[in-house]
Amino acid sequence: MKRIVPFPLLAVALFGMWVLLTGFSPGHVLLGTVIAVLLSRVMLPLAPEQPRIRFGTAMLKLPVTVFADIVRSNIAVARIILFRPPERKSGFVRLPIELDSPYALAMLAIIITATPGTLWLQHDAHNKIILIHVLDLVDEAEWIDLIKNRYEKLLMEIFE
Repeated sequence: MKRIVPFPLLAVALFGMWVLLTGFSPGHVLLGTVIAVLLSRVMLPLAPEQPRIRFGTAMLKLPVTVFADIVRSNIAVARIILFRPPERKSGFVRLPIELDSPYALAMLAIIITATPGTLWLQHDAHNKIILIHVLDLVDEAEWIDLIKNRYEKLLMEIFE
């Protein structure tokens, strides 16, 4: 079975999306099955490595921290947009990172981009630096400290 469908979860997700988007009829079910099996086989040459995940308190703390930061950032961005304080400026931050895991880097990119007011722009794997844009850049060192201590530390506990 693993030869036919090497990534069963991906195939099931593709099939489910196909049926939800096109409707439930015998033709669409058959076509969705064929597409799901073929597209899941496309992942074979990529050969993604299995993530090494450590289950612990960091795995519980990270989503709570991210959720709280997203709510707080929504309020801060709304204040900036509505009241336009003149002393506020946006800018770019070069953030040195220690993360090596592609899964941890992907999670950090999602967290930074999902948080209003910040955006992941570039990753320099050779120098281990990411470039982020911050809507409300007051102190660059404060942003570096916040991301390293709040997110990177937890991601290293989970993925390293």
